[in-house]
Amino acid sequence: MLCHQTQADTDICGDKRVKFKLCVHVFCQIFASGLYPQEDTGKFLVGDTRRIIKEAAKKSCFICCKMGATITCCGTGCDRTFHLPCAPHGQCVTQYFGAYRSFCWEHRPHQALQPRPSQDNTCSICLDTVENKISYKTMGCPACQDARFHRHCIQRLALHSGIGFRCPRCLNQDPFTMEMLIVGIRLPKRPPSWQSDQEVGPSDQRHGRCDAPTCLCPGGREHVKADG
Repeated sequence: MLCHQTQADTDICGDKRVKFKLCVHVFCQIFASGLYPQEDTGKFLVGDTRRIIKEAAKKSCFICCKMGATITCCGTGCDRTFHLPCAPHGQCVTQYFGAYRSFCWEHRPHQALQPRPSQDNTCSICLDTVENKISYKTMGCPACQDARFHRHCIQRLALHSGIGFRCPRCLNQDPFTMEMLIVGIRLPKRPPSWQSDQEVGPSDQRHGRCDAPTCLCPGGREHVKADG
């Protein structure tokens, strides 16, 4: 009822909650402007959520142009509104920590990195080409100043790494993690996914599929040699 999508990406919107015939995604509810949880329980009142839905029916998403936008940019004097699933398409930043603030493309936080020590324009994660400058889609490590990666690659790594999240090149964790949170990368507070895999499967279980946007292997994405 907050984003008007039944098949929204749960990595962005979170799981669904259903109460009193009201269905909402967890993060759609958290990011909705003007909707606050109760101080004693941390839960949202159904009445408050219905009020926000009613108010949002008069607001248009500046990305998809459909009504029902519940999120307003936190930029001073900005009245742009949007749906949470639309945020990546409009290059908006949603901060999954602290006050859970949201920003449109104009007012979003930007990385301020020094010129690269090297000219290797490849993603440190998928090894595909990245832009030769920092942008919404191309990000970098504030610690080593050298690692570059696609936004969707670092987001996927964060979701798998959990509390073990760090720069894929220099392995820095503290300033790297904080900057990624500020520029909109969601980091779940759970152990790395590969530790969970080891608990339920063989200890030598490995990732078995190529995740690069363009796979160059003649044998396909799931081709593997006998020795690994």
